[in-house]
Amino acid sequence: MRPDTRTKGFDWRAPTTRQRLTREDQTQYFEEGYLLLEDVLPKSRLDALIEEADQLEAEREAELRSRFGGHFLINRADEITFTTHIVKRSDTARAFASDPLFKALCHDLIGEASLLYWDQLVYKKPETDQEFPWHQDNGYTFVEPEAYLTCWVPLTPATKANGCPWVIPRAHRLGTLEHWETPLGYQCVGEDDDVQAAIAIEAKPGDVVLFSSLTPHRTGPNLTESCRKAYILQYAPEGAVMYPRGMDPLALPFDEERHLIMDL
Repeated sequence: MRPDTRTKGFDWRAPTTRQRLTREDQTQYFEEGYLLLEDVLPKSRLDALIEEADQLEAEREAELRSRFGGHFLINRADEITFTTHIVKRSDTARAFASDPLFKALCHDLIGEASLLYWDQLVYKKPETDQEFPWHQDNGYTFVEPEAYLTCWVPLTPATKANGCPWVIPRAHRLGTLEHWETPLGYQCVGEDDDVQAAIAIEAKPGDVVLFSSLTPHRTGPNLTESCRKAYILQYAPEGAVMYPRGMDPLALPFDEERHLIMDL
């Protein structure tokens, strides 16, 4: 694993005030790069979100077939779909993304002022035998400050058998890593890199998996007969700047429909 030439040093100290997390939670997140919160979302909130999410994902799957021959970027019909920015089309998703839980997590892990940078559904279809490769979220689109917050919300049980997240603890301290393109997506871990420290994070509906945008992670294949569904919410410090590939830098927020301000 080699650092990206744009990466900078970090001060990994946590915010000094807390609204939801314990000091031990904060310490694990900043030192290890991830944290599992169990039973923090009520079933009623998830059920309402899943109903609309399933409809939006079905539209995405149909679009892949009708416009792109079943394959567009990292989307592959019948295998894995990424349905982005559903907060722009679903009032339920918009309310979910601005839930007091996520506001409190942003306060505890980012600071006083943050915004919703990205949201997407990821559906890994049954009997999909390919993994989603090791990557950092900041490796897809470089954002500065580099360390923003990813909330990985399981909508169905996420297990080793159906493609739960795997992370490499403490590797986030290396900063943004060099990524290269593969047929399955960007990758930052090579064949010679040691990933023996990697751990699987199995999670159920109601849980939230938190990790840094700099934490290398992957999801395994789905070897079951059921779809593994997740909703990913990413929050960045207010005033962050993104560097889209081949484009000039863009300051956030640049899309008022999507970048919900999360300051309290």
